[in-house]
Amino acid sequence: MEMAEEDEEPMTEETTATTKKKTRPKPEKKLPITEEELTTLFSLIASATSLSHTFLSQNDLLLLPSQTLTLESSIKSTALSLSSLLPLQTLNPPPLPPPPPRPSVSWFHRLFSSSDSDSDARFVESFHLSKPSFRLLLQTLSPSLQAPPELSLAAALFRLSHAAPYNSVARRFGIDSAAACRAFFQVCKAVVDRLSHLFDLSPDRLSRNFSLPHCFGVLGYSRFFTDLGVGNEGAVVVQGLVDSSGRFLDVSAGWPSWMTPEAIFRQTKLYSRVTEGKELLNGASFDLVGGHSIAPYVLGDSCCPLLAWLLTPYPKSSEAKDKSHRLFNLAHGRGMELVNNAFGRVLARWRLLSTHWKQECLEIFPFVVVVGCLLHNFLIDCREPVPEDIGDYAKEQRFPEFDGNEDESGKNARDALALLLNMILPKALDK
Repeated sequence: MEMAEEDEEPMTEETTATTKKKTRPKPEKKLPITEEELTTLFSLIASATSLSHTFLSQNDLLLLPSQTLTLESSIKSTALSLSSLLPLQTLNPPPLPPPPPRPSVSWFHRLFSSSDSDSDARFVESFHLSKPSFRLLLQTLSPSLQAPPELSLAAALFRLSHAAPYNSVARRFGIDSAAACRAFFQVCKAVVDRLSHLFDLSPDRLSRNFSLPHCFGVLGYSRFFTDLGVGNEGAVVVQGLVDSSGRFLDVSAGWPSWMTPEAIFRQTKLYSRVTEGKELLNGASFDLVGGHSIAPYVLGDSCCPLLAWLLTPYPKSSEAKDKSHRLFNLAHGRGMELVNNAFGRVLARWRLLSTHWKQECLEIFPFVVVVGCLLHNFLIDCREPVPEDIGDYAKEQRFPEFDGNEDESGKNARDALALLLNMILPKALDK
C-alpha cells in the first residue's frame, strides 16, 4: 500500500488544469426558434406596444412631458422594428393591433381647460413658465401671430422646452407636422421682432451692482453644439454680456468654433459701440481708496484681451506670488459665474438648444439661440423662478487663453482694484 502510493505520479497544477479542461462540459447547442414561436413572440410584442399606446393616450395629462416623449419614442421604435422584421417570417403573422383613436379634443386644449390655477404645476412643467407669464407673452406677440395665436405660442414653447420633434408637437396640439413647424418659426420671429428691446446696452440700463466697484457687466462665451464635428469642432460660439441679475444685455450668436473669442469680440456690435462709437462705458471715472481711479469697465475671461474697459484675470502663475492677485481673481471668478449661469439657465429651460443640431438647421440655429436669451430676459422681468438645477448646463467652458499684448490702462485698473481688495479683504483667503 505504501509502495503503491509512492509510485503514483504527483498531481501538478498543469495536470489539474488539463483534467479540468478535459472534463469541462460542452455548451449545449441552442435549437433554432420555430416559426410558430416567432409568430407568438411577435404577437406578444405587438400587443404590448398597442397597450402602451393606449396607456399613453389615456394618461397623457397625468404623465410628465419628458415621460410621454420617451414613451412615444420607444413605441415608435418598437413599431418600426416590428414592421421591418415581419416580412422575414415565412408564416403570415397576425396583424398589428390598430392604435387607439385620438381624443376628439387635443392634449393642449384639455390641459389648458383643466388648469384652473395660475400656478398649475402641469402647465409650468409643460411650457416652463406660469399661466400669467404665458398670457402676457401671448398679448405681446399676438399681433405678429396668425390664428390661433394661443395654440401657436404653446406649440413653440413646448418644442423649445422639451426638444420635441414636430410630429410629437403636432399630436399634442391637433395639427400636422408642417403646421407645427410654421408655428415654431412664426413665434421665433415674433419674439425677435417684439422683444429685442430686452437686449439693452443703453448707459442708463447698465448695472453696477457687482462685488467689484464701477463694474458694468460680465462678458462670456458658450458653445452650442451641432452634428458637424467631434468635440468643440462641431459647435457654434455665442458671446453674451450679462448684468448683475443675470439678464442678457447683448448677445452675438452664430460664430464658427474655429474663431478665437478675441476675433469674435472685435467684430461684435458691443466692441464697435465702445471703441468706435464711444456710446458705452464712457462715463466718469470712479475714485478708489489710495488715490487711484478707474473708468467704467466689464469683466472678461482669460480668453479675452485685457483692455482699459475689459478686465481679465491675472495669470494663475502670479497668484502664488501676490495675495492681491489671488483676491482679484477670486472676485473676478464670482463675476464670471453670472454669465456661465445665465447661459446654463437658458439651456436648462429651453432644452431644444442643448441638443445637437443637424446641418440643414444650422442657418436658423443662431436665431433660435437669440430667441432663448430674449425669453430668458422676459421671464426674469416677469419674476419667474429661474431654473436652479442647471448642473452641467452651467459648466465653465474653456477657450484658448489670449496670448497677445496687454493694454497698460487695463493693467493699471486691474492693479488698482487688486490693491483695494487687499486692503478691505485682508483675511478673505484665510477662511
